[in-house]
Amino acid sequence: MAKSKEVKTNAMRILDSMGISYEHYTYECGEFIDGVQIADMLSLPHEKVYKTLVAQGSSKAYFVFVIPIEAELDLKKAARAVGEKSVAMLHVKDINAVTGYIRGGCTAIGMKKQYVTKIAKCAAKLPTMIVSGGRLGSQIELSPDNLLKAAKAEYADICVAG
Repeated sequence: MAKSKEVKTNAMRILDSMGISYEHYTYECGEFIDGVQIADMLSLPHEKVYKTLVAQGSSKAYFVFVIPIEAELDLKKAARAVGEKSVAMLHVKDINAVTGYIRGGCTAIGMKKQYVTKIAKCAAKLPTMIVSGGRLGSQIELSPDNLLKAAKAEYADICVAG
């Protein structure tokens, strides 16, 4: 199979500039599909694949949360983790304006602005995790600590207990 020139996303360029290694996966995708479908298409273990969510606090500040694809964000825990009274999920129509990414291609690395970012603490136990590569059809696998560094994030208890 001929290897075509890989088109780097902003997130990948940032990782490269930081000397952070990652593995890049691509898949065919014309529109948004959820993380579970992506994991299944790529035969990836669900527990390693994470989604990136954006919320707005009662102060009107934006926050980024990275959680397992099968988990739900606990809005009360998320608010506590970022020091807000409450947080609400960002409307899909606002994702691009706030992050610079589109729904399904949103990653915690390289957003328009640096937002407070929290990664579910369960990720810390994994040798590697997989997140969006910064566009539809792109996933990147890297160590949780490297995602933490690249996204200037912290681990937090932010998922609904299951």
